[in-house]
Amino acid sequence: MTTDTGADVAIVPANETSWEELQKVLGVRGEASRCQCQWFQTPAAQWREEHVEERAYRLRAETGCGDPAAASSSGLVAYLDGEPAGWCAVEPRTAYRRLRTSRVVWAGRDEDPDDGTVWAAVCFVTRAGFRRRGISRALAAAVPGWAEENGARAIEGYPLIPKPGQEMTWGELYVGSRSIFAAAGFREVSRPTARRAVMRIDFEQ
Repeated sequence: MTTDTGADVAIVPANETSWEELQKVLGVRGEASRCQCQWFQTPAAQWREEHVEERAYRLRAETGCGDPAAASSSGLVAYLDGEPAGWCAVEPRTAYRRLRTSRVVWAGRDEDPDDGTVWAAVCFVTRAGFRRRGISRALAAAVPGWAEENGARAIEGYPLIPKPGQEMTWGELYVGSRSIFAAAGFREVSRPTARRAVMRIDFEQ
């Protein structure tokens, strides 16, 4: 896959990379390192009390890093010029506890929250030194195929929509931007708030 800057990006399931390379993407400081992509899975009370090491332990089990024969994995890793450069968390929507009660997901919608055939892409991380090179866009483009190949009948994302000229921090844009989802073929199915959209692809069954 070629990015907007002309660079070639390879996308692989996380179980086909090593734990050490995934940790290079998440880094050793900042929100991605502290979160270990566990916020959506973790109840608020547990989140406040647990250590980063506990979150990392869960992420390692979820991804199956280093086990190409694993039956499943919880995300995709992007490589640029052979270096791990990005991460996207994507798996059945039922894996994300906080989505079950989120008005972002369910406002104005009548859908079974226990339907495991609907997948969700909830987090994008680009490694420091690789940003603004189209990594998140490349990951978003790979998400639909990965989800469909693994039995999804639909895939969703929940991007923020910045106001014109507004600067967004990583802590806000980790869910992805509307533009990268749109470029990957997602369509907007709801706008629960002025700043949030639900984007979706329904696969032909």
